Parts: sequence; C-alpha cells; structure tokens
Amino acid sequence: MARFCKYIILTSYIFLLSSCQEGGEAGDLFGMWRLEGSDSKSVSFSGSVTLFRDADGSQVFGKFNHNGDSLFIECVSIEGMPSDTTFIEESFGFKPFTNIRMKIERLDSDDLVLSKDGRIWSFYKY
Repeated sequence: MARFCKYIILTSYIFLLSSCQEGGEAGDLFGMWRLEGSDSKSVSFSGSVTLFRDADGSQVFGKFNHNGDSLFIECVSIEGMPSDTTFIEESFGFKPFTNIRMKIERLDSDDLVLSKDGRIWSFYKY
C-alpha cells in the first residue's frame, strides 16, 4: 500500500509541476512525440520533465535539459524496478538509464531527430 501511495504522490507532483510550467524549459521540445516505425512508443516533454510511454502501459519519468544541440535525460524509476531500466535501454535504445546524452540533429514543429554513437532516432509530433 505504501508503494502505491508513493507512486500516486510522485505522479501527482510531476503532473502538477509540468502543468504549472506550461512548457517552460521544454521550448521546441514541448509536446508529445511518437517514435517513427512504432505505433506504441512515445515520449513527451513539459517544463523539465519527460515521460516515456508504451501502449502496453509501461512508463518512465525523467528530468531533461536541452542545451544547444544536446539533450540530457536522467530517468527516474519510481519503484526501483529493473524493468524500468530495461524499458528505456532496450525498448527505446537510450543508454545509460540515469545519464542519457544525445545530439539533436533536427528539431522543428513536426520532427525530432536524435543521434548517439552512430544510431539515429526519429520522432514526429502528434
């Protein structure tokens, strides 16, 4: 029960924080982005909070910093579950879980293209 309450409180806090910031630090990243080639994987940015989601119900929160053409993400596992790390590192391919650093190749109102170590991820806004 305590774990469930902790989850609800943290989720509510992150939701309120991101709602109050109305995009804030997210700038051009603000909004929901779907991974090209996947109907289920998406990431959203608001304020300084990001949320990775899959249609199966998996979700992981993180904090991000957009600096020039660089994107830094630090994911947070609410319950400390290894499956959260697996979700980010294997399902999305973003590594390491607590210190993701990527280059923003392109960012406009419709497209987000990220790269790291020769790998490229394309997202579209929806």
